[in-house]
Amino acid sequence: MSTHSPEIAVEMPEPQIREREIHGVGGLSALVVGIVGILGAVALFVAGGTVDGGARGGLIAAGVVVVLVALVGLCGLTTVAPGQARVVQLFGHYKGTLRTDGLRWVNPFTDRSRISTRIRNLETATAKVNDNDGNPIEIAAVVVWQVKDTAQAVFEVDDFEEFVAIQAETAVRHIANSYPYDSHGGEGLSLRDNADEITAKLSAEIAARVESAGVRVIESRITRLAYAPEIAQAMLRRQQAGAVVAARSRIVEGAVGMVELALGRLEEGDLVQLDDERRAAMVSNLLVVLCSEQATQPVVNTGSLYQ
Repeated sequence: MSTHSPEIAVEMPEPQIREREIHGVGGLSALVVGIVGILGAVALFVAGGTVDGGARGGLIAAGVVVVLVALVGLCGLTTVAPGQARVVQLFGHYKGTLRTDGLRWVNPFTDRSRISTRIRNLETATAKVNDNDGNPIEIAAVVVWQVKDTAQAVFEVDDFEEFVAIQAETAVRHIANSYPYDSHGGEGLSLRDNADEITAKLSAEIAARVESAGVRVIESRITRLAYAPEIAQAMLRRQQAGAVVAARSRIVEGAVGMVELALGRLEEGDLVQLDDERRAAMVSNLLVVLCSEQATQPVVNTGSLYQ
């Protein structure tokens, strides 16, 4: 098993366009002007109906022009809700992003694309991959993200939501391939034993992958991590065996300490003098009693120590 993993390096192209904010004109004022224009056109139509001759045609033509101008002007009204933005384009050219919430007015000939700037959650599908040791595992993660640059989100990628989903899954797979599921007592990082370090690396890689799309990664967490079903039982037995060995080691270590303490106390108090053979027998008996999984049934010697 490798004791270290390669550094994660993701090189994405530099963005060709960045967001610039515009504020537009107060929408209420533009709405009032538009309504006044429509009322003025109605007045011209009424006035044209009361006169004869060339003046009538002129008034009606003027009314038509005024109402058309007013209606076109009203088409520039745009509502911006909190947590949303409007990317404004004029004949294919990016003019800016409208972030000020409320009713705003911009050039009516512009195209205004709505984009959400709210915080979102993305949960990746459970992926079946091989870890750094080659063991098949199942892994999934949740990513908390937000659009930071609306211009990059719209113009740098085709579909920024799909882009974030694919790049997040790619990063999860790469992290799973780069580290073992369990370190088994080694010094390297593992997916199970170093959750905080692994999630930090996962967040950093996802952020690097989606930065060119104008997306900011707030947090990411691994939500599912397990061996694949075909090896889960074998790995469970391996973990159980390791736990048994570790427990036995602690028991033996404690038993040896208790035997040393017992022999030391006997010798200090001159309670009994043991030769090497009797000392070895006593050590053996004590270790059997202390390390046995079941209660022992001692045989009481009613004779001398050597009978």
